[in-house]
Amino acid sequence: MWIAIAAISMTFAALTSAMVVRGSAAPDWRHFRLPPILYFNTVVLLASSAVLEAGRRRIAAHLVRATLGLGLLFVAGQVVAWRQLAAQGLFLATSASSAFFYVLTALHGLHVLGGLGGLGYVLRRLGRLAGPAPVTALGAATLYWHFMDGLWLYLLALLALRV
Repeated sequence: MWIAIAAISMTFAALTSAMVVRGSAAPDWRHFRLPPILYFNTVVLLASSAVLEAGRRRIAAHLVRATLGLGLLFVAGQVVAWRQLAAQGLFLATSASSAFFYVLTALHGLHVLGGLGGLGYVLRRLGRLAGPAPVTALGAATLYWHFMDGLWLYLLALLALRV
């Protein structure tokens, strides 16, 4: 899991570097207001992490399911944010700043979907409760999910400051 987290971190670090360089050197960088739903999405994602942590501590499948639901709500909220930007005339190809917004949020969303797949795997394992394996899988999924939260907070701050 730590290797995956390191690889994901390096990917986002490279994209951050590209964004900062592109935005600093370009007179065509277009600033825009972030869709307000992103802040609601942030609360949803943080809540999902708290629920999952409680689920990990209690080894409670119902809390893992709740995290799945909150994770899906987060992804749906991201789609709403993209639609709100599109309604303002901001698309992937509109400007460099909107392109970075879409790429960063979509890439994060794909990683969240991967985390949801991992949580689904954990739920199947918890249903069988055979030895320490489900607890280990739950711990790894929780670590990844918390990392997705931290990464989102970083991206939100970056986007709020740069776009």
